[in-house]
Amino acid sequence: MGYREKYGALLESIVQEGDVIAMRYFRAVEMRVDKKSDGSPVTQADRGVEEMARAKVSASGLPLDILGEEMGGRDMEAANITGRARLIIDPIDGTEEFSRGIPTFGTLLGIEQQGEIVAGMVSAPALRTRWSAYRGEGAFRDGKKIHVSSIASLNESMIFTTGTGPKKNAEDRARLRRLADAARNSRTMGGFWQHMLVAEGAIEAAVDWTSMPWDLAPLGLIVEEAGGRSTNLSGKRTIYDGQFVSSNGKTHDEVLELLQ
Repeated sequence: MGYREKYGALLESIVQEGDVIAMRYFRAVEMRVDKKSDGSPVTQADRGVEEMARAKVSASGLPLDILGEEMGGRDMEAANITGRARLIIDPIDGTEEFSRGIPTFGTLLGIEQQGEIVAGMVSAPALRTRWSAYRGEGAFRDGKKIHVSSIASLNESMIFTTGTGPKKNAEDRARLRRLADAARNSRTMGGFWQHMLVAEGAIEAAVDWTSMPWDLAPLGLIVEEAGGRSTNLSGKRTIYDGQFVSSNGKTHDEVLELLQ
């Protein structure tokens, strides 16, 4: 049984209902924004989507654990190498954008099995777009196969990076600016969408500087199945080191070198 056959129906069911929940609150007067202990925002949609996803996993009968942004889970920083497969979920990635009425938010789902993400889905309902991938089966946007760009040099590339605000130290800001200056065009974005732009060939590379596993779970798989590459700053394939670089593969080493 392939990964799409095994997990596709569950992922589709979660994002379909998750889209409805998210759009019920997006730009709605009844949306309430609270602050978590780390100062980041959380809304009714974040909690509602994760609660729904957990219920669907339980009802599915699939032997899956769950790691989620809002309700946690076991072994957050481990790669779950010897345990059961698990769903990793960010119910609303881009809650800050969501709470401000900006449409670049989405629900992120990844199935991790023996330390590898084998199935992933990203749904951005306000953009009316959905991306998915299953290990060995290609990457898709709204059901159509996607592929990374063929541009081979950074000085001909467009890249997106996380911001260079005051939360980053001077050295980190300098690294990001050095990368931006080396590209033909650069923008500051952050979040899932920039990596989906890499996967569909719109840009050549994207960088996130401080992320949790649920921020990244499906992104690397989708980029890789589209023909690209995703690693941390040391070139290791992982969602557990915080920093995350995706590219079309051809520019990847050059990006990493500039970020060292």
